[in-house]
Amino acid sequence: MQALFCTDGSKISYDALKNFSNWVKKEDTVIDVICVIDWSFLPDETIIEDSGFVTSCRNTADGILECAQNEIHTLGFTPGKNIKHCGAAVESILEQLNEKNYDVVILGSHGKKGIQIWLGSVSREVMEAIEIPAFISKHENTGKNILFATDGTDISFDAAEKTLKMLDLTDKNVYICTVEENPDLLFLEGTLDANWMTAIRSQQQIYSESAIKTLLTLFEKFNIPVFQTRILEGAPAKSLINFAKENDIDLVILGAKTKTKMRSFLLDSVSKRVVENIKSDAFIIK
Repeated sequence: MQALFCTDGSKISYDALKNFSNWVKKEDTVIDVICVIDWSFLPDETIIEDSGFVTSCRNTADGILECAQNEIHTLGFTPGKNIKHCGAAVESILEQLNEKNYDVVILGSHGKKGIQIWLGSVSREVMEAIEIPAFISKHENTGKNILFATDGTDISFDAAEKTLKMLDLTDKNVYICTVEENPDLLFLEGTLDANWMTAIRSQQQIYSESAIKTLLTLFEKFNIPVFQTRILEGAPAKSLINFAKENDIDLVILGAKTKTKMRSFLLDSVSKRVVENIKSDAFIIK
């Protein structure tokens, strides 16, 4: 596996690398490191060429890359290339991802909320722009409990299959969840009809059981035991967030559609809301 580790030298980014090491076969994984010297916050008229500021930034970036390489070696991975970019962080990372066929990108996230979400973050913008899997981490964890969320679509099944091919789930506690949306919350005249409500709930139950059965068959194929399956009820994102918190989930697997930049801005999605609000790591499969 070829991975790109994005770091700014922060503890959050190094925790992301440590957490990632809990889920993969280290001897089979080569990790490149990218550190971006971001001058995009400076006014356009600022002259920075050949200044002490430039030298200081470059020396800092070199130090961060050296520390990252040491950490990669300590964790048992195969160190790859050191990459130092100058420019905006998101654009620099995307440029590197376009230059090489990586299997996954590793990103730390500060887990910002409220107005800071709307302002955007590097991890969020990269995650939305790429088509390869993204490992998003916020806090160091035990790397033991993993949750596969399915809505019964091919996207969620494909995400699970790709994850099973990429990650090593030996001795992990595997949870499988699906969510039935409560028909009581639908603003339809039919919700006043008891027979209609009963029929909807019955169909949801059949659909949910089928989705879980499909995943169980997939896990049997890969010889991976499943610790627990659950059918939740309520709003999908909120239900998954609560389940992850209550069960000390360390990693959540989510399938997501590839969207254009404009659609990502205009349209919310379950995967996006879950990533923004869980303390667990997230593995997003497009």
